[in-house]
Amino acid sequence: MTPTHPRPVTGKWFEDLTPGLVIHHAIRRTITEADNVQFTTATMNPAWLHLDFDYATNETEFGRPIVNSMLTVSMVVGISVHETTLGTTVANLGFSEVVFPAPMFHGDTLRVETEVRECRLSLSRPTQGIVTFEHRGFNQDDALTCRAVRQALMHRRPD
Repeated sequence: MTPTHPRPVTGKWFEDLTPGLVIHHAIRRTITEADNVQFTTATMNPAWLHLDFDYATNETEFGRPIVNSMLTVSMVVGISVHETTLGTTVANLGFSEVVFPAPMFHGDTLRVETEVRECRLSLSRPTQGIVTFEHRGFNQDDALTCRAVRQALMHRRPD
């Protein structure tokens, strides 16, 4: 804790992040059917592929419901927060790329790694910098299920 950060900080400061750094996140999460149904209905997505077991089983190439890809990317980024940006980020600036090479299914376990792709000092905010992260999510078979590139405005280490 510091005077400018009264809460405990577990994220990394801008200076701790260097291009090429890969963080293998400790938390893994098995995604349940309840997770998928709750997220899908809360976001008002009516897609049968996520919510209708009979349809997904009999009418799709997957033969079973797939996890909503927006839930997947949310969990991939969320899992990364503790070890990357908790207490040290100012804001997400955007996502420049999000891809889903393979689906997640109910019961799949998600593991995440984050690579720092780029770091630069902010031109308008001398106490902050911009970091580009590449978050990658894998299932229990090590298939890449999500890759998301995001830019975050980060605090520099306080004096």
